[in-house]
Amino acid sequence: MTAPLVALGGPPGSGKTTAARSVAAKLHLELRSAGDLFRAAASARRMDLLEFSAYAEAHPEVDLEIDEAMIGLAGPGRMLEGRLVGEFLRRRGLHALWIDVTAREEVRAQRIAHRDHLSVADALARTRARERSERDRYARFYGIDLDATQPDERVDASDLTPEQVVERIIALVEPRMKERT
Repeated sequence: MTAPLVALGGPPGSGKTTAARSVAAKLHLELRSAGDLFRAAASARRMDLLEFSAYAEAHPEVDLEIDEAMIGLAGPGRMLEGRLVGEFLRRRGLHALWIDVTAREEVRAQRIAHRDHLSVADALARTRARERSERDRYARFYGIDLDATQPDERVDASDLTPEQVVERIIALVEPRMKERT
């Protein structure tokens, strides 16, 4: 059985990273995360994510380097986790199962608040600022309108446990694994 290439995207706080880790482990996929690359670049510059997002707005090379690195990692048996990775793979003609994990804004803010030890109001404000920055950068650098992207599948994690999100994603990936045997 040959494992497919899976692209897992979604907005901050949707649960995509948590799901990606679990799905990758359960299906024996090698996980690579654009968020990890972005966080490492922010840390190397001693900036938090919000500061680094602002920095990236004026320095397109930040996104371009991370995005090219992610595309270079594409291959069977890998799960690439990142906001735009599915769109990039599609534009390059690389076949992948592209799944977006979504959640309502208030749910995402609560998750981020819990994860980052913030108030929900602060998490919401930071998330909105980060998303504005991302939308602007993606439109300017790549001509991508996040609202117009069309993944192969969407999983709304708003009212699901992390385990249920993982089960839904596995249910989408496993048939692709069987197709390739």
